[in-house]
This record gives sequence, structure tokens and C-alpha cells, in this order.
Amino acid sequence: MRYMLLIGGDEAPAGFDAHEFCNSPEVRAWGDDLRSRGMWVGGDLLHPPKEAATVRVRDGALLVSDGPFAETKEQVGGYAILECANLDEAIDAAAGHPSAQFGLVEVRPIWQP
Repeated sequence: MRYMLLIGGDEAPAGFDAHEFCNSPEVRAWGDDLRSRGMWVGGDLLHPPKEAATVRVRDGALLVSDGPFAETKEQVGGYAILECANLDEAIDAAAGHPSAQFGLVEVRPIWQP
């Protein structure tokens, strides 16, 4: 079954370089381990929340608002798609991501008909 890991935390402090973090030895080791186990399907870093737009259509009218859909200081900064045997394996993989130590990794099963 496929799972999406939504990787995030508090909005990045000034001076935080997401690209540098994603290329850190810890994050690279995490990804390399998942690739070697055949679990990695894909993933990427997202642009900052200030570059997001939220789209809604209500009664035929298009409503576009700047920023992410939720007003919260915790934001999703990246994602990974994994192929796992079950939820426990996906949770174990999420726990190994360095962001889990200071931010969050939400694990969501992907609907597959």
C-alpha cells in the first residue's frame, strides 16, 4: 500500500535553508535507506507557504486566497510517497525522518481503487 508522508513543522525560522536541510547527511541517509529497502516511490520539497494559493468554488464563484488552507504556524514543507507493507511500516519509516525530532511527519494512506 502507498502512503504519503507530509513532512513539516513550525514555519521555518529566518536563516533556515530547506535545500541545505534536505541535502544534509541525515536526510540523505534516511532516503537512501528507504531506496535500498524498495520503499521509496517519490517525494519533494515544497515552496514556502507564502507562495501557496488555496482555491475554493462556492455557488459557482471562484475564491482564491493567498497562503495555505490552514491558519497555523505548523506548515507542510515537503512530502514523500512510500510503498509499505502496512501502516506500522510507514510509521516506522516516518519516525526515522530527521524532521520527526523537531517537527512532524503525518502518515496518510493513499486511496488506491
